[in-house]
Amino acid sequence: MVRLAPSLLSADFARLADEIADVERAGADLLHLDVMDGHFVPNLTFGPPVIAALARVATVPLDAHLMVTDPHPLIPELAAAGVRRTAVHVETCAHLHRTLAMIRSADMEVGVAVNPATSLIQLDEVLAELDFVLVMSVNPGFGGQSFIPASVDKVRRLREMAGDQNLDISVDGGVDRETAGPLVAAGATTLIAGSAVFGKDDRALALDELRASAHQGIA
Repeated sequence: MVRLAPSLLSADFARLADEIADVERAGADLLHLDVMDGHFVPNLTFGPPVIAALARVATVPLDAHLMVTDPHPLIPELAAAGVRRTAVHVETCAHLHRTLAMIRSADMEVGVAVNPATSLIQLDEVLAELDFVLVMSVNPGFGGQSFIPASVDKVRRLREMAGDQNLDISVDGGVDRETAGPLVAAGATTLIAGSAVFGKDDRALALDELRASAHQGIA
């Protein structure tokens, strides 16, 4: 089964509770939260207090992507706020095993995000410890960027690396009804979409189109 995770980075920040309710009614499986620090990426977004407020109105799991230089102070705070799964960037963690153990001990699903130019070799020593890998199909920091086509092959290679492991492969960046099918065919199991969902007036139709494309990829 392929899960759809609308990214709140593309939502109307003045109406987040309404935006969440809208995409949940439309069939969202997860809500994706891009947590940015202004250092690892240029932008700033929301932190634990805002996420805790969102968790009080959300009915589907919250999925956090930490685009930050130092994720460690955020991990217990996000768990307390109600986040169910968290990905840290392999590029920022000098002691990745320790960081992943911290996420696991906080009772969250454990994930690692990899930038487009980062080799999957970086995951060799930790892959067995992961619940999911977040493949970035754009360079992180901004919504609405164009999909990097080489990401499809990267997903395929990651699925081959995982072998029989029950690994969720998430993809974030430029995911829409054109790219969803090839990504799922390559092995993606969670599709994160921002402007392809929140940029549409009819969110139910937008998610239906993504799901239809994903099903074509499965077929």
